[in-house]
Amino acid sequence: MTDTWQTITRLAIRLENHSTLPREQRILLQLLKIQEEAGEVAEAVIGAMGQNPRKGHSHTWEDVEAEVCDVIVTGMVALTRMNPDAAAVFARHMERIAGRDLGENRDRVSG
Repeated sequence: MTDTWQTITRLAIRLENHSTLPREQRILLQLLKIQEEAGEVAEAVIGAMGQNPRKGHSHTWEDVEAEVCDVIVTGMVALTRMNPDAAAVFARHMERIAGRDLGENRDRVSG
């Protein structure tokens, strides 16, 4: 299995090398891409539930899973394009979430 952050970094570099826009615009467009991908999740859920009268059951729940993965990857690429130390930024954020929502920091402090 490939290292996830290594793959994400390669994707970010590829996108950076592809664009001639100023950095600020590249980041802005990458952030907008997250919303685009989230819309594809919504479309897949509607299709998996057969709630579009024109299309019926146009998607599967596996399609929904794939679209959710695309949102995650797109977010990781956005973070990497914003900060080359994205893996560390994400790890610190996950530690804060674990401490806040799972009480993991309290366990370490009291232990």
